[in-house]
Amino acid sequence: MDFKFAYSSLFASVFWFLCVISYANGENEIFEITDYGAVSGGKTDSTNALMSAWKEACATNGGVVSIPNGIFFLRGAVFEGPCNGETYFMIKGTLIASDDASLDEDYWILFHKVDGLTIFGNGTFDGNGAKAWSYNTCDRSTSCKRPPSSIKLNTLRNTVVREINLLNSKMFHLTINECDNLSANSIDIRAPADSPNTDGIHIARSNNVRVTDSRISTGDDCVSMGDGNTNVNITKIWCGPGHGISIGSLGKYKEEKDVSGIFVDNCTFTKTNNGLRIKTWAPSTVSTIVSDVTFSNILVDDVENPIVIDQYYCPNNLCSHQGESDIEISGVKFVNIKGSSESKVAVDVQCSKKKPCKNIEFVALNLTTKATGQPTTASCSNADHKFIDPSVQVPSMCS
Repeated sequence: MDFKFAYSSLFASVFWFLCVISYANGENEIFEITDYGAVSGGKTDSTNALMSAWKEACATNGGVVSIPNGIFFLRGAVFEGPCNGETYFMIKGTLIASDDASLDEDYWILFHKVDGLTIFGNGTFDGNGAKAWSYNTCDRSTSCKRPPSSIKLNTLRNTVVREINLLNSKMFHLTINECDNLSANSIDIRAPADSPNTDGIHIARSNNVRVTDSRISTGDDCVSMGDGNTNVNITKIWCGPGHGISIGSLGKYKEEKDVSGIFVDNCTFTKTNNGLRIKTWAPSTVSTIVSDVTFSNILVDDVENPIVIDQYYCPNNLCSHQGESDIEISGVKFVNIKGSSESKVAVDVQCSKKKPCKNIEFVALNLTTKATGQPTTASCSNADHKFIDPSVQVPSMCS
């Protein structure tokens, strides 16, 4: 797994370097949206201008869609490939969405079926979600209409997303779905702590994804990983407020696939509801496996629940718990997790009676309570677990 990550990271670095060299040498044709009728000010709809600029850039090898400084209103857009070579989406200004949450699609902006896309520029995607949050009932109803995510990356290959800002999405800020070899670096995501379902980055059914050097403050998971993911590397994330970094929830839908090769390293959590979490529904509608997961070198500061495996996940009592989770969790390591916990129980592992967790390891934990600095405790149920060298760990055993 480490070799695959190293190879993928090298590929992404080389790819970005070649992109920058090509752009710097003036080899790229730039398609600026103001040349197609876009007007700054945040009132005039720039959708047609953006779509026209994309169409020409996509048809040009190395074409660059350019959003200059200013505020441009965008009702919604689909940027679809395949393109005629590498394509760049450079945003220096701000794209702002309508405050209307009634879009028919599950996205505001969609990038679809593109190979060799780079999104960059230090600009901002403003989801304008504050009005929509008050109408979001998905935390109380299973039949709710889900508001749109801000950006959906769907069926992309060899993608770089770097140095962009996302604000106040109506739902998820950045969704990565069915992508292969994608690198997301230096992303800044911000929404209020009480904004519902505003996950920072959600990854699903993707392979070789790297997310690094990013700051995420939201009302839900900073990074969430759904089903079907393989070889995902999450490093150097500053998370808070939010609900931490999660695998799941899993087991809600019949078509879900296995999850394997998840590596979360060198991340910091500040005043989050959770730190590191795996969550599955009970009962579940599918029998899948979560395996080969490592959480390492993590700092938690005043985190309510630093380490959680919850195979009885059911937010806001939306299910009856009449059954067990059928998701198998195995080969999970928690290594060098340090800091302060809001709760006395810093490690809470509640696995399925039907499919008990296998091979759960804890190494070099040092978790104390925030209020008193006293040692924390651990609670484990239906889990084959081991504390490696417990004499130097806090907590050192499960009750």
